[in-house]
Amino acid sequence: MLLALHKPYGVLSQFTPEPGSKWRTLADFGLPPRVYALGRLDADSEGLLLLSDEPGLNSQLLDPAHAHRREYWAQVEGVLTPESLARLDRGGISIDDYRTLPCRVRLLDPAPAVAPRDPPVRFRKNVPDSWLALELVEGKNRQVRRMTAAVGHPTLRLMRVRIGDFTLGDLKSAKWRELTAVERAAVFA
Repeated sequence: MLLALHKPYGVLSQFTPEPGSKWRTLADFGLPPRVYALGRLDADSEGLLLLSDEPGLNSQLLDPAHAHRREYWAQVEGVLTPESLARLDRGGISIDDYRTLPCRVRLLDPAPAVAPRDPPVRFRKNVPDSWLALELVEGKNRQVRRMTAAVGHPTLRLMRVRIGDFTLGDLKSAKWRELTAVERAAVFA
């Protein structure tokens, strides 16, 4: 089976709690037994998380050699300039000793209509923010956050909204459902 969960903020992409952690886990969502997360989203990220009980799907989805596209929406601090967008959009960003693979980036204007986050994103009266969409085929640790910070726009809120051609759609936060055969095919498109 292949499941889609709209992972809320403050939830680890695992079933076992970390010792001393303040974060909730996937065990809180009444998921079927023997499913595991395909990939992960950091506790402070939200959005589409796939789970399955089928061995082998993890590498099929996450290995950059398969080039499965993943789209993220990032609310970032400041107003993105054409130069910042171009730096993100061309041949990758250097992060420490690693250069990311090229990705597609576009400004989301107007900002997407998304439910408020709990807790809310910090609001600063004198610092504007922007939303952008980034489509990647790799998922290094905190990659989107590190990429936006590298161009001077720290990420305030991060949501994964698409894997392959399957979108989060109107699935509400903290809810999950099994994918249909057509939706499953869209994930691997």
